[in-house]
Amino acid sequence: MKLTIRVRLTLLYFVVLAASFAAFFWICDFGFRRSIEITVNDASRSNLERVRAVIEKALPRGLPKVQQELTELADLWPSGALFEVAGPDGHWIFQSPRFLKPQAPLPEVFTREISFLTTNLDFLQYRIARQRFPLDGHTFQIDAAVPTEPFDQALDNFRLIEKEFLPLLVVLASFLGYWLSGRALAPVNQIIQSAEGIGVPNLSRRLEVPRAKDELRRLTETLNAMLDRIESSVKRITQFTADASHDLRTPLSLIRTNAELALRRRRSEKDYRETLTRILLISEETTELIEGLLTLARADAGAAQLKYESLDLGLILLKVAHQARFLASAKGLSFSEHLPSEPMPMLADSAAIERLFVSILDNALKYTPFGGRVTVRASADQRYTTIEIEDTGIGIAEADLAHIFERFYRADQARSREIRGSGLGLSIARWITEVHHGVIEATSRPRKGSCFRIRLPLTAQVTDQVPSFAGTGTNGAPLFEPESSVT
Repeated sequence: MKLTIRVRLTLLYFVVLAASFAAFFWICDFGFRRSIEITVNDASRSNLERVRAVIEKALPRGLPKVQQELTELADLWPSGALFEVAGPDGHWIFQSPRFLKPQAPLPEVFTREISFLTTNLDFLQYRIARQRFPLDGHTFQIDAAVPTEPFDQALDNFRLIEKEFLPLLVVLASFLGYWLSGRALAPVNQIIQSAEGIGVPNLSRRLEVPRAKDELRRLTETLNAMLDRIESSVKRITQFTADASHDLRTPLSLIRTNAELALRRRRSEKDYRETLTRILLISEETTELIEGLLTLARADAGAAQLKYESLDLGLILLKVAHQARFLASAKGLSFSEHLPSEPMPMLADSAAIERLFVSILDNALKYTPFGGRVTVRASADQRYTTIEIEDTGIGIAEADLAHIFERFYRADQARSREIRGSGLGLSIARWITEVHHGVIEATSRPRKGSCFRIRLPLTAQVTDQVPSFAGTGTNGAPLFEPESSVT
């Protein structure tokens, strides 16, 4: 059976309280007994010392005088107190009547120090102080007894009260704890009820934050922060789904339209080839879009398989720049790279790093008009390397600059329609940078150009060199796809 937190707290409170009360009463009982023992010991010792003082005072006048003084002292003795005195010959020169009826013989005294024992005299319990001492050549023994019955009755009454009231106190305190735990957990129940009413249709709702700055306030603020993240994620997923559906619908409609037009009437071989070329181009763009979507989906799910190895970042930059130079030349652009001659060691996935630089360079080449310039620069210190890819292209408006790394976002929509693309390249570039513990940022001025700056951490040395640059990527496909013209 599963118990609620309130019941569990009450049970825990009951156990702790019962243990605490039991320990408290045990300590009180021990202290009471100890106090009684000290009190009766002090009383019996005091009586013994009074008897000894009388003996010391009367002994110079003879034993008969001592016996007389002891008899007079017994008449003045406190109620219930007893004493007996043994003379030099071992016989009792004075003995209270109750000492004549001990339930058990008292042990002999051999020490001069005062000793104590508890025994019953005539069926009543006494605490006896005993001492054997020499005086003027004679040896005396004194037994002074104090009744413990009043103290024992007080202790018994205390224990009776303890047995009667301890369970009652624990039960009453447990009920009080149950009520208090209900009051304390009332805000939690309110949080539960409010949270149960929040779903996908009303993710903008938030839990009411308590005024008190306690754990419940922190819990509520944490849950609200979690709802903020969930709402943001749902919005991104909704927007992502809508954008993906739109971007996939358009090329599929174009493929279908081209195919239907080609089949509507007989055409020449040239017309069929042009139609098939358009369908091929659209299919390639759709494939690129789907691959980008799959990459980001794996990244979101944490299932992206990256193979980290020690490599030289400079060699990868040379490899990508070599292929980009040919495409820049074909478009009438000037291209230059300024890379350090020293190795730039890094622990990274070579294919992902290549894709990162290809995505940025592909954007720079696409959005730089004829006669423009694209430059790649790299610099390194002991811990980081900074790669800058700068172009003299159309630039990015300030309002768009904050969104360029978002999925499917394409700045300057009028011009973007003239340049094909999925709108996922920069999103993938940012993800690759972040999984390599780097930072990517962009600065731009409209009609002046843009600069993408990537900062990546370096390692101590390179153990596995990346192969020398060539015209293909790690999977054998071209790093840059040349632009196709379709008539």
